[in-house]
Amino acid sequence: MAQISERQPTKLDFQSPTQFKFNIHQLPLVEFNSVGCNLPGINMGDAIFPTPFKQIPMMGDTITFENLTLQFIIDEYLENYITAHNWMTAIGFPKNRKQFSDFRSVTSNTPQQPLGISRDIGDTQPATPANSLFSDATLTILSNKNNPIVNVLFRDIYPVSLSALDFTQTATDVDYQTATIDFSYQLYEFESLS
Repeated sequence: MAQISERQPTKLDFQSPTQFKFNIHQLPLVEFNSVGCNLPGINMGDAIFPTPFKQIPMMGDTITFENLTLQFIIDEYLENYITAHNWMTAIGFPKNRKQFSDFRSVTSNTPQQPLGISRDIGDTQPATPANSLFSDATLTILSNKNNPIVNVLFRDIYPVSLSALDFTQTATDVDYQTATIDFSYQLYEFESLS
C-alpha cells in the first residue's frame, strides 16, 4: 500500500500558458512571431464487443492525433504569411506541377536532389524523395523562470490550413494581423529537459 508521503507532489508550481517557445525548421520567419500554440490532444477509439444483452466497450488499438495549431503575428511585408502560403501551394500545386518540384528542390529549407526523372518509357528510377515537403517542429515548454523543461517533438509535419487575413478601414485602434496555421504530422513525443 502506498504511503501518504508518496502521494504528495514534490513540484508545486503550475504550468503557465504563456511560457512556451515554438520552432519549425521549414518556417523560420514564423518562429519569432509565434503568439499561440496548442499541444494537440490524442484520441483512442474503442471497439464494441456485441452480446445479446449489452454492447461491451473494449479498448481500441488506433490512436488519432488532433491537429497542431499555431497562431502568429504577420510582419509588415507579409513575409512569414507568404512562406506558409508557398509551402501549402507547393504541396497542392494549383497552377502546375512545377510549383511542387521548384519548392522541393529550391525553396524548401530541406532541399532534395531530384531522382526518378527519365525520358525512356519503361525505365524505372528510384522514387523522388518527398522529405523536403515535410518539416520537424519543437514546442518547448518553459518553467515560470523561463527555463526549458520539456520539448514536444513533432515529426513530419505539413500545413493543412492557413487562415485568411481580414483588412478593414473601420478599425478605431491598431490590432496587428494574426494568422492561424494548422498542421498534420506523423506523431509527437515528449523529451524531458530537467
